[in-house]
Amino acid sequence: MKIKNIDGLSADTLEREVAQGARFVYFPYVISLIVFTFKRTSNVYLIRKGENILSYSLPFSLLSFFFGWWGLPYGPKFTFQSLRSNFKGGKDVTDEVVSTIEGHKLFREAQVKNAVAV
Repeated sequence: MKIKNIDGLSADTLEREVAQGARFVYFPYVISLIVFTFKRTSNVYLIRKGENILSYSLPFSLLSFFFGWWGLPYGPKFTFQSLRSNFKGGKDVTDEVVSTIEGHKLFREAQVKNAVAV
């Protein structure tokens, strides 16, 4: 999954953003075709503190609202779930992303130590 809205920020900068109140969020959406219902998620977005989350969630909510209902029996149920999640601010995956960032930093430190030792 790709992280959007980070614009080449370093790992340290991302950690500072999170410490200042930024979050990593994805938005579920639903598309139905009569007997088929597809539940999908957006890419992960970095939402900075004070940034309007509605501008990120609205396209996925509208997609679900107009194209999610039509699949039976699960279309209406999944559409309602995705709309509810999006209007609550999406699914917060900040902890998972931060732990991945920390893991990458440790891996790079180990590579540097191994390169110096050789």
